[in-house]
Amino acid sequence: MLPIDVAAHGSRWRRRHPGEKAVLGFGLTVCAVSLPPWPGAALVAVVAVVVLLGPAGVAPRQLWRAWRVPLGFCVTGVVPLLFQVGGPAGWVAPAPGGAERAGELLLRSSAASLGVLLFAFTTPVSDVLPRLVRAGVPAPVVDVALVMYRIGFLLLDAVARIRQAQAARLGTASRAAAWRSAAGLGATAFVRAFDRAARLQSGLAGRGYDGTLRVLVPPARLDRRFLAATAVLLAVLVAAALGLERVV
Repeated sequence: MLPIDVAAHGSRWRRRHPGEKAVLGFGLTVCAVSLPPWPGAALVAVVAVVVLLGPAGVAPRQLWRAWRVPLGFCVTGVVPLLFQVGGPAGWVAPAPGGAERAGELLLRSSAASLGVLLFAFTTPVSDVLPRLVRAGVPAPVVDVALVMYRIGFLLLDAVARIRQAQAARLGTASRAAAWRSAAGLGATAFVRAFDRAARLQSGLAGRGYDGTLRVLVPPARLDRRFLAATAVLLAVLVAAALGLERVV
């Protein structure tokens, strides 16, 4: 399993209804996108980090390891805003106001990613997908998502085993050997993906698959106090962001 899935299954909020955590996590994401970048998105990022490290019980190292990937995409995404191509200033020149727009976009995107991580760190995928059918999502779509989620972990495990076997056979001793090992890894993973899919189809057919995967959903009820606290938190966050914007 991926570290974020392990953290979600062991989270303090594991037994809470996914809807509660969705309201909080995606509510923070909406605030990060809709409020002014400064100080709105900055406040959202601070609140999300405090909730993650505090009530949610996420370890700082786990949070950083998960956040650094979307943060890297956010940083690389704002770099083009710093430059303009063509024009009287030359072929490539600093864009007027580019640093300000890049900073605003970086604040928005990084804070929004923290809101999504709040939901991901506290809610396993296995708790969310079965409930989507009740929310109106077609059952075949949910079944495909469940199967792909399972196959993804199987392939990751297979890739890890192949890489371990290659390393034991000095497959990474030199640059040429590393390239050959990478090519062999890709080819073997491709073949095993089709093999896993065929075996999964045979297994489902042997168990009388009729188009719907029936799984047990852990019982959970919506906590009105949690939802009320979330609403108060988001309202205070919006009011503080708008108020500080006028002062600044």
